[in-house]
Amino acid sequence: MTRDVLGWRRKFGVMGPSTNTVVQPDFDDMRPVGVTNHYSRIFTPNAQAISNESFMSGARLIGANTIDAVTSVMTAAPDYLVMGMSAVTFFGGVAGADAFRATVQDASGVGVSCGSHACTAALQAYGGVKRIAFFSPYFPAANAEVRRYFTEAGFEVVRDTCLQCPSWTKIAEVTPATCRATLRSLDGDDVDAIVQVGTNLSMIRLAAAAEMWLDKPVIAINTATYWHALRANGITDKVQGYGRLLEEY
Repeated sequence: MTRDVLGWRRKFGVMGPSTNTVVQPDFDDMRPVGVTNHYSRIFTPNAQAISNESFMSGARLIGANTIDAVTSVMTAAPDYLVMGMSAVTFFGGVAGADAFRATVQDASGVGVSCGSHACTAALQAYGGVKRIAFFSPYFPAANAEVRRYFTEAGFEVVRDTCLQCPSWTKIAEVTPATCRATLRSLDGDDVDAIVQVGTNLSMIRLAAAAEMWLDKPVIAINTATYWHALRANGITDKVQGYGRLLEEY
């Protein structure tokens, strides 16, 4: 069978909000030779998220516009889809995440990796993780959905933090210093692992460094999602520099 000359191992279609400037470079940085990423933007205005209601409304609009982006990227005949957005993949708990993934699979006819299930798979890969903390750029109503998902997935959520970024593009402006301080505030002997959600917040390198000084798993959602896509497609390359998940599992 003749294969794409650059994506001869796999061609990934990547869906992300049109306001997201982080997930594309993050995924490209973790890309092994022979795998290519083909980004399709989910149209969304750069909404001002000034309340629980406005944040949730904007997030649901992203979910509603996803299939148009799927239809567009499928013209490139990707082998697999990778969801480069996270909030809506947690909505409705485990059943909601399953339903969202099934909708995308039905529309595309190929497999899909999404952030919620990828984080669960990553936590399970490390082994022995029961109690977690997480943080997001979201508002409290969205954090409640993330908490519900992880609880239904079998984890005890000890605490969480939401940074309440005032717009979608402002998420990409969160500094490493803010993320470091947030990680320290979440850490404790009562937490086995820390998870960061929100794909427009770049944590792939900081999470890797934090694993060394916190001495526990620190999972960035972009790392978990791309790792999950690679492993689901039988690509077992150990990619250095982005934490134990890609280096060991």
